[in-house]
Amino acid sequence: MSTTEAPMPQAVYDELYNKAVTMHVYGNKNPYEIKSFLLDRGMDEPNADAIIESIEGQVTDARRKKAQKDMLYGALWCIGGTVLTLAHIGYIFWGAIIFGAIQFIKGASNL
Repeated sequence: MSTTEAPMPQAVYDELYNKAVTMHVYGNKNPYEIKSFLLDRGMDEPNADAIIESIEGQVTDARRKKAQKDMLYGALWCIGGTVLTLAHIGYIFWGAIIFGAIQFIKGASNL
């Protein structure tokens, strides 16, 4: 006689997904620890793997977007400071130039 498991209710799946996101983002748990947590709570292995892959993809995309934004704003600060300095309005905008360069380099290294 074969027994088949009933599929996991969507509400339980969503709750486990949210808990896995929290563990990864705020708890600094690695994928192995998250997978063990999901399997201990009754999730099957393919769904646990899919959740971990989804979370890692979303985190990677968020980091890439932040790095690109840092590069854009850094370039704008650096170029703006340089243009205002070269416009001979009586001030040297070293702060803007250096801040922009540092932010641009930080974004480029994170990208």
